[in-house]
Amino acid sequence: MKVPVSIRVWGVVAMTALVSSCSGQKDKGEGGDKAADQAATPTGAEAPAATAPGGSQPEAGKAPASPAAPRVIGMSQCNLGEPWRVQMNEDIRKAAESHADLKVVFKDAQNDSLVQRSHLEEFVAQKVDLILVSPKEAAPLTEPVAKAYRAGIPVIVLDRAVLQDEYTTFIGADNVKIGREAGKWVAQALGGKGAIVELKGLMTSAPGQDRHKGFLEGLELDKHPDLKIVFDADMQWLEPNARREMESALARHRKIDLVYAHNDPGAHGAWLAAKQTSREKAIKFVGIDALPHEGVQYVKDSILDVTFQYPTGGAEAIDAARKILAGETVPKKIELSTRLFTKDTLAQGGQAIQ
Repeated sequence: MKVPVSIRVWGVVAMTALVSSCSGQKDKGEGGDKAADQAATPTGAEAPAATAPGGSQPEAGKAPASPAAPRVIGMSQCNLGEPWRVQMNEDIRKAAESHADLKVVFKDAQNDSLVQRSHLEEFVAQKVDLILVSPKEAAPLTEPVAKAYRAGIPVIVLDRAVLQDEYTTFIGADNVKIGREAGKWVAQALGGKGAIVELKGLMTSAPGQDRHKGFLEGLELDKHPDLKIVFDADMQWLEPNARREMESALARHRKIDLVYAHNDPGAHGAWLAAKQTSREKAIKFVGIDALPHEGVQYVKDSILDVTFQYPTGGAEAIDAARKILAGETVPKKIELSTRLFTKDTLAQGGQAIQ
């Protein structure tokens, strides 16, 4: 049967309209919307400073921060087994509380670098506005820090540096300098001779390596041949480990004149071990951190002979974060100062070290 011409013409017109409509929907879904997205968030060489890796400019088109819509900061702490790290979190929290337009999300890696890597990946996936991270170890955290920075999220590295410069800023004290000052103090306190125990922090971390390096520089063993490090061990910043290692040192060496621990909990653990064998009064104890309720108090109680301040940088981190989120430029490295606390300098709040 022949189809009337009028019906065939109508069919062609309808089919043409249908194809055109489908084609238009495809262009909008696969090309039109994508083009619109690219226009809103340009990439590559054409992208503005706001989308540069780790850029300090606020996201284009984003509403100003407010208590109802605060900027979110993700904070990954390597562990909360060290009092100094608990204090860092508290300093961050306290500093952020005075700014209603900031919200800090804290995560505890529980001394596991793989867990801490996952923290940074989660923060990137959640598109937080800024990341704070105090790494457990340098090498395992270098790549995830770089990836977050490349994703356009500002990253502030605290205390322990990573192995490259793909981050926004680093905040911390000079651990080599602190170790060096400790070495100088020890050499002078011992009169250039004596048996030393060194209880090291985690030696896969930059602070542990730097505090050891600086200590050797300060001791100047080539000029003091009668100064000997008779025992050393990696106590991984933990007081129970330090106490156990000191017990080994005491069992091996009848004469120990001084213990240099890379942090105050380590020095305190060593003192407890020495006290158990009634040898604590014959040994000097040197620590680092100088928290008011810990290292400084130990000096007051005649447990430590000296402690060197290692600021947490918590307040400074929030200050830098606010500047970055406001589009301001901050230095690549913010170095914190240190002070020496002995019985003689406690009343004046410690002695500044230049």
